[in-house]
Amino acid sequence: DVNNPQQMTEVIQSCIGTKFISKWGDLACQIALEAVKTVCIEEGGRKEIDTKRYAKVEKIPGGRVEDSKVLRGVMLNKDVTHGRMRRRIEKPRIVLLDCNLEYKKGESQTNIEVMREEDFTKILEIEEQYVQQMCSDIIKLKPDVVITEKGISDLAQHYLMKANISCVRRVRKTDNNRIARACGATIANRTDELKEEDVGTKAGLFEIQKIGDEYFCFITECEDPKACTILLRGASKDVLNEVERNLQDAMAVARNVLLEPRLVPGGGAVEMAVGHHLTEKAKAITGIQQWPYRAVAKALEIIPATLIQNCGGNTIRILTALRAKHASSPNGKWSINGETGEIVSTDELKVWEPLAVKLQAYKTAVETAILLLRIDDIVSGSKKKDKAEGDAGP
Repeated sequence: DVNNPQQMTEVIQSCIGTKFISKWGDLACQIALEAVKTVCIEEGGRKEIDTKRYAKVEKIPGGRVEDSKVLRGVMLNKDVTHGRMRRRIEKPRIVLLDCNLEYKKGESQTNIEVMREEDFTKILEIEEQYVQQMCSDIIKLKPDVVITEKGISDLAQHYLMKANISCVRRVRKTDNNRIARACGATIANRTDELKEEDVGTKAGLFEIQKIGDEYFCFITECEDPKACTILLRGASKDVLNEVERNLQDAMAVARNVLLEPRLVPGGGAVEMAVGHHLTEKAKAITGIQQWPYRAVAKALEIIPATLIQNCGGNTIRILTALRAKHASSPNGKWSINGETGEIVSTDELKVWEPLAVKLQAYKTAVETAILLLRIDDIVSGSKKKDKAEGDAGP
């Protein structure tokens, strides 16, 4: 059940139980689950969860790992362009642009010959009018915040500041897309194309905060955001990088389960159960056809055998006992406890794996084996050819 946080936490917990972040396991599960559910979109009956693009991890050294959280919105490492602009706005109207707010330079090199003095002032006037026109197009919509991917000239800043609008410039394209999804705005390529419906009104708060020596811009408290930022705090950069890697794994698990909510028991239970079925199937087949089944069954037993070996158990004895358990119980719910090396029921162990991952692992293993055998054929064939040529020599 995807909507049961208890079950989801159990699944994610089995992914991060052995990693660095396991100390803060509950927090990590909560963050991963919240982030994945935020960016989940259903279109035409299918789910799309793009954690790579829309769940950005921002790492800020300092503070404790417990202070990490998921922001219902976006955070940028930027400050407003002018010191006198507002730094905190509640319920802001946000306009997103993908163009310069400065006079357009000529495409190729342009030379202007100025003969009279007043011509020069005229050129400057035209530039000013152009910038003023762009600003008035924006001011017409009465926004509170303007965010652009390109630059903003001093003159444009002056006009916008007079209209009490805060500006943020040179924002990354990916960040701009996330802001658009969080606050419901549309990115405009030209100021004269701006319409009322392009303004984002779903954000609850725009504010600039100073963390350490740097300024960060927060656009948060969005209603139903489809993008989020995961804010990680930690003692040093190395700790943060490690926590980020572990969180990515946790998010991938949450995503896989949401897309296909089927699980299989871990701890070598699946491998033994599948191996047992294959061995039974092999017994029903006569002749050479049964060997592939036996080979796959034997290969699958490597996983529980490795688990036993890792915790210092007697591999052959425990594996034989496990095989007997699986043969006697049809539901195949027996696995290895990776810490003690004992055989326990999967309900006790609570290690679960997404079915999608298991299926992919088996497919890849079989395909890789085929690939290696093919290469082997080619190599052995070329050796024979070399020998034949050598024998034909004088």
